[in-house]
Amino acid sequence: MSYKEKKVISIGVISELTGLSERQIRYYEERKLIFPERSKGGTRKYSFHDVEKLVDIANKIEDGMQTFEIRREEMKKADIRNKMLRGQLNAAFKMRK
Repeated sequence: MSYKEKKVISIGVISELTGLSERQIRYYEERKLIFPERSKGGTRKYSFHDVEKLVDIANKIEDGMQTFEIRREEMKKADIRNKMLRGQLNAAFKMRK
């Protein structure tokens, strides 16, 4: 796992890095746009990848997109990635026969 993927940053630091309020960050979590991990004590922990994603979300919101549109866009990207991966796996499997 790369350092960008490790969930070690608190919501307060994320707020400082992104310029978003803690309330906005929690809202994006509620809207299933961001997925922090929780410590044993329940504290949200984010990664550097999450910072980049939150900045991207904030820019899209500023450009007039709604959270449901951002979520739909993310779902389409994930679907495309899954289809590409399945295609690669199918191609690799067929080559080994």
